[in-house]
Amino acid sequence: MYYVIKVLVRLYFRIMYKLRYEGRDNIPKDTTVIYACNHRSNADPPLLGTGARGKYAFMAKEELFKNKFFAWLIRSLGAFPVARGKGDMGVIDTAVERLQNGRSLMIFPEGTRSKDGKVGKKGHTGAALIAARSGKPIIPVGICYGEKLKFRTPLTVKYGKPIDPAEYCEICDAPNPRQLVKLKNRYMADIKLLVEGEPETDTADAPKEEEANE
Repeated sequence: MYYVIKVLVRLYFRIMYKLRYEGRDNIPKDTTVIYACNHRSNADPPLLGTGARGKYAFMAKEELFKNKFFAWLIRSLGAFPVARGKGDMGVIDTAVERLQNGRSLMIFPEGTRSKDGKVGKKGHTGAALIAARSGKPIIPVGICYGEKLKFRTPLTVKYGKPIDPAEYCEICDAPNPRQLVKLKNRYMADIKLLVEGEPETDTADAPKEEEANE
């Protein structure tokens, strides 16, 4: 049932949008991973998942589970509820359990949808904490399109290179908070690069070639 739904969702998105994927070869084949992605719309989890390997899981606000049919649908796709703003550490345990049981995890570290398409500056350390506790690599992801998602909008899902959490913090149940922030800063920077590209350099004040060679 899971893979049937996944195929149907992918077909739907290919009909609705000019969808393409980049960097899927960056996704390891021998382990589950944590996808840390920018957040543009409610369509992000299935958009990200249609290009991901294997099965996946993702957190969804508990309000989405009130409708029985919709709750069944998103649970079938790997969703589990989270009460936002309550600091529920049980969600972290559930996320680690999903990773250990063969499902990759999707996280949107900005915590809210972007209205202008730009990646938020701060982001949350949830993905870093889960990576440190599970030892699983983080794949930064960028979902890229224009101002609004409309019929036949060109849309690209970019998968970045994996980040090994062991390079930033000890793999344990209680990682160092400062190390988690460093790991968070790394994947947020990678997501921003995927979405917005390299920042433009201002060459107005650069010396002319003749002057530089004098």
